[in-house]
Amino acid sequence: MFLKKETNQTFNYEHELEKTKESFFSKLKNLFSKKSNIDINVIDRIEEILLSADIGTKTTIKIINNLEKKVKKEKYENSQNIYNFLKEEIKNLFIDIENICLEKKIKKSIEKPYVILMVGVNGVGKTTTIGKLAFFLKKKGFHVIIGAADTFRAAAIDQLEIWSNKAGVPLVKQHIHADPASVAYDTLQSAKSKKKDVVLIDTAGRLQNRVSLMEELSKISRVTKKIMSKSPHEIILVLDATTGQNAFEQVRQFTYFIPISSIILTKIEGTAKGGVGIGIMNQFKIPIQYLGIGEKIQDLKVFDENKFVNYFFE
Repeated sequence: MFLKKETNQTFNYEHELEKTKESFFSKLKNLFSKKSNIDINVIDRIEEILLSADIGTKTTIKIINNLEKKVKKEKYENSQNIYNFLKEEIKNLFIDIENICLEKKIKKSIEKPYVILMVGVNGVGKTTTIGKLAFFLKKKGFHVIIGAADTFRAAAIDQLEIWSNKAGVPLVKQHIHADPASVAYDTLQSAKSKKKDVVLIDTAGRLQNRVSLMEELSKISRVTKKIMSKSPHEIILVLDATTGQNAFEQVRQFTYFIPISSIILTKIEGTAKGGVGIGIMNQFKIPIQYLGIGEKIQDLKVFDENKFVNYFFE
């Protein structure tokens, strides 16, 4: 990670990932503590455990295939060798991903303000996450403004206003059913005139109507380009970790029609299937920037892949 680690933005994962560790890696540990010799049954059991953590079929197959090759080549006879191999194999899933921190991108951007579209289906915690991200970036010294472009739901506008007030960040809004692109346009105009650093634009989460959503996001993008030629500079997808395999499908559908830059994984503390983040990063090569770990405005933390893996295998 490129970020300087600070106590207010990092955490040790002990509480947040406790459920995943107990259900997933404790099973691995128990398996290895009972087995000293390697046989086909051990590898099959490892495959079952990986799948149960929602790491995903493709990523699990990749890990198991590499494991079988390693066992055959290195002639592993002790379960500790397998345990160590699994740790390194999961770590390696993160290596090829260009995980450039959002703060770095904002600072390096020639165009200002830095425009971020926030996307995600209804119910994943997108509105809450926008408030948290606004607060997080404000604490980092950036001047932030929010655009309430999810005009399909009145509740979305009201909720976003509550969170913007909590974060101490201005909000640009219109009435329900207003043109989302118009809200985005007004937000950028305000951001430019007030010399803001970052614009966070909320968008509708009606993924079940893919064509309409695609057209809406495309229109927002076209409108922002009239003011900022390279905008949107970032498109962040918000995912609910508790949805498991459904999260894979959401990534698949969103990436079908828009270029997702990074992911924020929410509700990670409430699931026993935190392995979903590993599978998504491996399959889609999209970095996870932050984890949502609670309901408080400060409960958004930088994702640290090394701490993530080390905690499970400590």
